[in-house]
Amino acid sequence: MKTTHKIAAARVIYHVIHAGRMLFGRTDQDIVSRGGVTYDLDLSQGIDFAIFLGNFYERQTKAALRKLVSPGTLVLDIGANIGAHTLHLAQLVGADGRVMAFEPTEFAFRKLSRNLDLNPLLASRIEAHHCFLTADDEANVPEAIYSSWPLARQAGLHAKHLGREMQTQAARARSLDSILSERADRKVQLVKLDVDGFECDVLRGATSMLRNMRPTFVMELAPYVLEERNTSLDELLSFFVPNGYAFYDERTQRPLPSSARELERMITNGAGINAIAIAP
Repeated sequence: MKTTHKIAAARVIYHVIHAGRMLFGRTDQDIVSRGGVTYDLDLSQGIDFAIFLGNFYERQTKAALRKLVSPGTLVLDIGANIGAHTLHLAQLVGADGRVMAFEPTEFAFRKLSRNLDLNPLLASRIEAHHCFLTADDEANVPEAIYSSWPLARQAGLHAKHLGREMQTQAARARSLDSILSERADRKVQLVKLDVDGFECDVLRGATSMLRNMRPTFVMELAPYVLEERNTSLDELLSFFVPNGYAFYDERTQRPLPSSARELERMITNGAGINAIAIAP
C-alpha cells in the first residue's frame, strides 16, 4: 500500500479518536507502553498514532528484525525518527548488544531522546547520533529532511507520501565508515536503513562497512524518492550487487530481482518494496 493511502486511512481514525479525547478533556499528547517500551506520543503524528493504536507501526519490519537480529550484536538504525525501531532493536540485541541510532532532524531527535529517557534500561544499549550520514565528514547537510507525517491536513506536504520537512541546523555531516572506525567495538550485524531517498548518500560513506562487514540490510526500495534526490534505484543497487548481496521480499522472503529495471516493473509510482539485502 502507498504511504499516501496509509496516511489517508489513519487520518479518518485519528479524527474520531481526537474528537473523543477532546470530549474528556484530553489532548493529543499521551505516554503509553507498547511491546514492553514506553513512548511519549503526539497522536497527531502518523508514526506516533500507529504506535498508539496497538504498536501497528511497520509491524512487518519488526517481525523481520526479530528473525534477523542476534543477541549480543551491533546493529544500526539509520533514520531512527522517534525510536520505534531503535528501542525494539535494543530489546533484540539484549544486555550485551548495542544499537547505534542516527537521526538528523531536530524534531525527531528530540522525540527520540525523550523516548530513550523513558526507557533507561534499553537506552543503556543505545548510542543516539544527531547527524546526517553522507559521503564524508565535510559534506553539506540539507537544510530540512522529511521526518514528520502529520494527520491533520496541512499545506506544504509532500505530494506522494504526505510528509513534512523538518529542520536540521544542529546536525553535522558524518560518514558511516568514519563513525564506525571511532565507535564500533565489533562488526555490524544488521542495518535498518530508512532515509527517504538519501540511501545513496549514506552508502557512499559506508564502502568499507559494505566490503568488510557485509551486514544484512532491512530497507525500502522506492524509486520515486531516490529520483527526487537525483539518484536512482540503479545507483542504489550498485552498492550491493558487486558486494555479493541478494535481495528478498521482507514479507514473503522470496528472492527479488537484482536489476533496477526488473524491480521497477514491480513497484508502482509513489510506492516501494520492503526488502532484505543479504550477503552470503
